[in-house]
Amino acid sequence: MEIIEQLEEWRKQYADWETTSKNLPVNGDIDEDYPLVRNRHAPFTPARRALPMLNLALISSAGAYIDGTEAFSTHARAEDVTFREIPTQVEPEDLRFTARGYDASAANQDSNAQVPLDRLLEFESNGIIGQLNEVFWSFSGFIPDAATFVQLKLPWLVERVKRYEVQAALLIPASRLCHQSVALAARAIEQAGIPTMMLAVAKDVVESVRPPRAGFYKGELGSVAGKPNWPEHQRRVLDEALRLIEPMDQAGLRKLVVELETQVEQARGER
Repeated sequence: MEIIEQLEEWRKQYADWETTSKNLPVNGDIDEDYPLVRNRHAPFTPARRALPMLNLALISSAGAYIDGTEAFSTHARAEDVTFREIPTQVEPEDLRFTARGYDASAANQDSNAQVPLDRLLEFESNGIIGQLNEVFWSFSGFIPDAATFVQLKLPWLVERVKRYEVQAALLIPASRLCHQSVALAARAIEQAGIPTMMLAVAKDVVESVRPPRAGFYKGELGSVAGKPNWPEHQRRVLDEALRLIEPMDQAGLRKLVVELETQVEQARGER
């Protein structure tokens, strides 16, 4: 199964868009004319182990990097398709974000809103997951040229995930275009025989690209893993999504009920 179905047709659509579109702003999003990848089918690998037995990897497209190291490029027409391999024991306050296509305010307040290392390490200590992989992978997901990303960079990511003997992967986008990049990464990883779960708040993009598994809720771009400085909300989002990995027996998009509980809490003045 192809990561991008009808690749040559998409290339032509992208070339037309690139010719006619204006320069992409550093912090802007794609325009309505951008040709989203449209897939009809999705690869699917059943989970062969229970969640408390899995080595879980985190993959983030929020452009996170360690303070003092090289940031991702923000050149308007030369998107950065590199990856950073970062230890999961990094202190959250040492993470910085190259934000393209989303507002990094939430992530700068609380990195767990986009890179939920504290929450996932809690899950590890509580036995919800077997373990959090010793490194996570970070990239800047604002990548209009999806074909180049798929062909040149995703094979590297799949090879690294396999080398670490990852048994499931959680993928978290940040911007609307990030949803496309992350969904394509999920398709590549799943096709390699590793179950994935993608968090999503941009439903239309997910429905177009078709990652194997996605948990959708009415959250906000820039804080897709839960509201900043609200650990309970983050736990709820992550727990509900991760617990879908094992029981799902076919590719699809599942709506998370976390937003209903959050509305009740807000009505009560809880946080």
